[in-house]
Amino acid sequence: MRLRLCTWNVNSVRLRAEQVARFVDEQAPDVLALQEIKCQEGEFPRQAFIDMGLPHLKIAGQKGWHGVAIASRLPFEEVAPLDVCREGHARCVSAKVAGVEIQNFYIPAGGDLPDRAINTKFDHKLDFYEKLTAEMARRDPKAPLAVVGDLNVAPGEFDVWSHKQMSKIVSHTPIELEAFANLMAAGQFTDLVREAIPDPQKLFSWWSYRAADFRASNRGLRLDHVLISPGLREAAFRQGAAAARVHDDVREWERPSDHAPVSADFGL
Repeated sequence: MRLRLCTWNVNSVRLRAEQVARFVDEQAPDVLALQEIKCQEGEFPRQAFIDMGLPHLKIAGQKGWHGVAIASRLPFEEVAPLDVCREGHARCVSAKVAGVEIQNFYIPAGGDLPDRAINTKFDHKLDFYEKLTAEMARRDPKAPLAVVGDLNVAPGEFDVWSHKQMSKIVSHTPIELEAFANLMAAGQFTDLVREAIPDPQKLFSWWSYRAADFRASNRGLRLDHVLISPGLREAAFRQGAAAARVHDDVREWERPSDHAPVSADFGL
């Protein structure tokens, strides 16, 4: 069977429920991992997702901010969310679908100053990465696992519009790149989107609202990821090449999220 897994920082699920329905109709995901749903569990538009054909829901909501959810066409097994957020925010939700464990994260953005001594938000971000990395180091790499979501780091030179200019800006600073690399090494992860679309092609999943025309300015960042364990590699490469992409056309829709969805297909 084909399992299509998509991740999307939707930037308010209630505001963009119609866009989610359009995306689901066009791309037919089996599992949709959402970040920044910006609602509490009881406020989540459940019926809209049932109508989309994604009736199986796991929601971690929070008033006004953050919040993550997994919506699935297929029934899922319960998986305990990882306790890696020291502030107790709704930033992690987990499920096992068709034997694949999915850990969906909205990792803190980190504020403006890349100095954990004076910026508690940046310290929180790095602490989150450190806790998550320690957790992944304890895992069996042969177990099928996908870590997805808005991980808020653009890890490569070609994942930012300007490597030189962004190297001092939160999301692409050396200490964040090191934290991301440590996570990758701990889980022996494959960056599936980059496997499908290798360097040196520029590849972004986020563009600021400040630009009137995001394509003309094209000052983007690749913040949204699908990372897979060795136990999921065979399924990802069953057809010989990774089938993963950024759906940047969604960023052109009316009143879009500032993030575009990212998808990956697996042959299970």
